[in-house]
Amino acid sequence: MTSLLAGLANPINALLAALVALTGGYVVGWSRFENGPTLGAMGVGWITNFLDQLGIGSFATTTSLFRAFKMVPDRIIPGTLNVGHTLPTVVEALVTVAIIPVDTLTLFSMIAASVLGAWLGAGIVAKWPKRYVQIGMGCALLVAATLFFMSAMQLFPGGGTALGVRGIKLVVAIGGNFILGALMSLGIGLYAPCMILISLLGMSPRSAYPIMMGSCAFLMPVGSVKFIKERAYSLPVAMGLAIGGIPGVLIAAYIIKSIPIEYVRWLVIVVVVYTALTMLYSAMTEKQSASAQ
Repeated sequence: MTSLLAGLANPINALLAALVALTGGYVVGWSRFENGPTLGAMGVGWITNFLDQLGIGSFATTTSLFRAFKMVPDRIIPGTLNVGHTLPTVVEALVTVAIIPVDTLTLFSMIAASVLGAWLGAGIVAKWPKRYVQIGMGCALLVAATLFFMSAMQLFPGGGTALGVRGIKLVVAIGGNFILGALMSLGIGLYAPCMILISLLGMSPRSAYPIMMGSCAFLMPVGSVKFIKERAYSLPVAMGLAIGGIPGVLIAAYIIKSIPIEYVRWLVIVVVVYTALTMLYSAMTEKQSASAQ
């Protein structure tokens, strides 16, 4: 008992314990449903979370696969992404947060800001009509493609060596992560823009990993509650993403560890741009159809 209390006195251990408790409550809430996962969604979950752990990202790739195989109606794609990728993201955070050093105040405050942003953002997006979602996600995918391109061309700022920030830089970090947490509700992944934010503030790019993964791991269960409450997601597909995604993360983290992903990144850019344009085209044609009626 004494050793347990001593372990929890460590801020990072306490953070991870809180994450496990939050995730446990999330899983218990899911256990009330009887619908089983779809096999196709399990495959998508495995592939996208495998690539996520290796640095490609999961939201844009999952959206592209959803639309290519007509797995989920456009209106509920954001909710399905957030609900389904929550558990694999928690696993990523548990693998990463404990082993990479970062300033505790910076870590905790940025995570808290992202959670608040996600809570507010998800409450709005969950109630949006189909056309608004199509426009929002189309723009989100174009942003994601731009970030993928910047990564492929090595255009991200180099960053510094600091493990944390104080003063006005901390205020900027908190405000920036609040916005990124809100944008997660639309399907804009937090990893790449958070990495840019941290590098611009002079922090070590390596310290971005516990911040961005910890932020997503905490904000996704919280934001998902809004989508679940509004029934703005597909339960079987979300469960498939979760069940397939967890082994994808673990295999990438402990067995594969790294692969040459340059060609994969360029393929993802092409697919994501195509998906964004078709999403925006669908929104435009839907407006025209509504005007003609």
